Amino acid sequence: MKNRKAGSGLILRQGQLLKTWGDVEFVDMTFSISKSYISLCMGIAVADGIIPDIHAPIRNIVKDGGFESEQNKDITWAHMLQLTSEWEGTLWEKPDWIDHYRDVTGNSLHADKRGSKRKLQPPGTYWEYNDVRVNRLSLALMRAFGQPLPEVLKERIMDPIGATDTWEWHGYENSWVEIDGKRMQSVPGGAHWGGGLWISSRDHARFGSLILNHGLWGSQRIMGESWVDALCEPSPCNPNYGFMWWLNTGRTLFPSAPASSFFALGAGQNIVWLDRELYLVAVFRWIKQKS
Repeated sequence: MKNRKAGSGLILRQGQLLKTWGDVEFVDMTFSISKSYISLCMGIAVADGIIPDIHAPIRNIVKDGGFESEQNKDITWAHMLQLTSEWEGTLWEKPDWIDHYRDVTGNSLHADKRGSKRKLQPPGTYWEYNDVRVNRLSLALMRAFGQPLPEVLKERIMDPIGATDTWEWHGYENSWVEIDGKRMQSVPGGAHWGGGLWISSRDHARFGSLILNHGLWGSQRIMGESWVDALCEPSPCNPNYGFMWWLNTGRTLFPSAPASSFFALGAGQNIVWLDRELYLVAVFRWIKQKS
């Protein structure tokens, strides 16, 4: 965990910086915004042919025993990205059911059951915001790369877009594995149990600008345009969720924002808000405060 400062943020419109507040250079925890960074690492794996088909079972590539059971054998990369995998198991001493009935929208009828087991559904048929499963995707993706995800992110995305060297992506004390004789740390898609991506508001804005510009940074193609479009395709089980990005389908998530808006969201209302109609990138840190 990391001590935080007061809120900060900035607004870019048509690539021009309109407003900043707070310390936009301060490296702060970002919680589940980390999930949206995992989705970019997945895009690199797809572009490189490491993962040729996101709709194929993960066990075709990752053979660490985590996707061989009857419940898990048909889970695809797309299921994991859309949070519909229903993966069953324990990772880093946390069972999948610790996040059963977890509510992040405030609309759950079963909030009192959080952390209790429920009957699992077939992969691809049930949406659940489950960090154990997100972390299982992160581990599987690291195994596919044969390289820690922070290295992939730095080399392929953050350095090319001119991000600083101040950001850090922390795993857990027990999330180390050996791959091809090398000891590597798997990183989480949030800070549900600590760790995650720690980054400044200004670097968040660069990341957001890359996505707003369909994967282009100036004239340089960093991310495939088709993958950036795929990030915003609504999940069949949740129209407000894509590939680890929140959507505003029907203006149901944020009624005051355009339906074209999409978001990387983290606890404490840490937000990277993108909108192509407004040509807007806005970063907000810690705007949810007690009255």
